[in-house]
Amino acid sequence: MIDSTEYAEYKKIAATVYFLQIGSLLVAGLPLLVGIAINYFHKDDVQGTWLESHFDWQIKTAWVTVLGLFISGITFGSEFSLVVMILTIVYLVFRVFNGRKALIAHDPIR
Repeated sequence: MIDSTEYAEYKKIAATVYFLQIGSLLVAGLPLLVGIAINYFHKDDVQGTWLESHFDWQIKTAWVTVLGLFISGITFGSEFSLVVMILTIVYLVFRVFNGRKALIAHDPIR
């Protein structure tokens, strides 16, 4: 179990990953991959706490976003590509906004 000091540290880590996820929109996705690595590195440390839901949420958000960007990339030049890209961006922004809101409230994300 983690103590209150560690909660603050892991909450900062989760906040940083949300920032990296939204920042990936500006820097071609690289921060998204850094965020995934951070999540996997610390996932066991937050197991059994309300922060675990945020780490799981962030991991799922990142992989679905990577998949959306991949599909958009391989269909580049088609209308389908544009639709997938827009839906992927909306998905990412929605997940980061809702996750960050729950994190600030010290609530698990559902």
